[in-house]
Amino acid sequence: MTRIAICAPATAITPDHAAAIEQLVADEFPEHSVYVHPQCFKSWGHFAGTDLQRLTALLECANDPQYDAVWFAKGGYGSNRIAQAAVAQMNDAARQKTYVGFSDMGYMLAALYRAGIGQPVHGSMPVSARSERGREAVRRVLRWFSGDGSGLEPSLDGKTPTVAFNLITLAMLVDTPLLPDLSGHVVMVEEVSEHLYAVDRLFFSLSNTLPRVAGLRLGAVTNVPENDREFGQSAEEIAEFWCARAGIPYLGRAEIGHTAENRIVPFGLASPARGS
Repeated sequence: MTRIAICAPATAITPDHAAAIEQLVADEFPEHSVYVHPQCFKSWGHFAGTDLQRLTALLECANDPQYDAVWFAKGGYGSNRIAQAAVAQMNDAARQKTYVGFSDMGYMLAALYRAGIGQPVHGSMPVSARSERGREAVRRVLRWFSGDGSGLEPSLDGKTPTVAFNLITLAMLVDTPLLPDLSGHVVMVEEVSEHLYAVDRLFFSLSNTLPRVAGLRLGAVTNVPENDREFGQSAEEIAEFWCARAGIPYLGRAEIGHTAENRIVPFGLASPARGS
């Protein structure tokens, strides 16, 4: 059994979201258990509680040896405000855990990876369990917890360390105490709800600040807003353009993103399945 604690380092979920993930686990994955921390339902402006409330809940989940994994409930801006303090206060039990999330949770995954705490993993989150398409993304993570590696990003080779980030999150991590050393890594990026000129601007920034990486893969770029004029390049053409300018090998597409097809990417070297 994988004992999973769910907390919300950024924005809140509702009791209906919690009921959906609890029901899904009970019906289809009885080998697992989930505990939804009550902090997930708190509200303080944009956030799921104050910074201190979110930090306290995360540490309670991470530092408690009765849990094997911490699954971040939802993205939305905010985890960067507590990430540095969180890793500084994590204990030996926290270092044995798996941490799963994506999007804004990239701040937490980066901080954990930099500090060498547990196994950070890019993967879909419990908030998606209320819709049928979303449930399939959540099932992918739960199957992985069961030892099924079929939901991993297909390009993972087990030989080259890999990370996966939302594009704007990665750009915001540069020159902060949260960014791990990505030298020699395959870096996968995805984006949602940004104009293509903004995607271009983010690639401009990253292409000039990333260390010597092994290559870049582009995930889904979705919900692109309409602009008053065509940008003139697709998202993939933008990625290829800036990779060529910076001498970064462009390795093609990755099956990650803000979609139901979002695949799992363990940070570092991926095993075929969790625990193998």
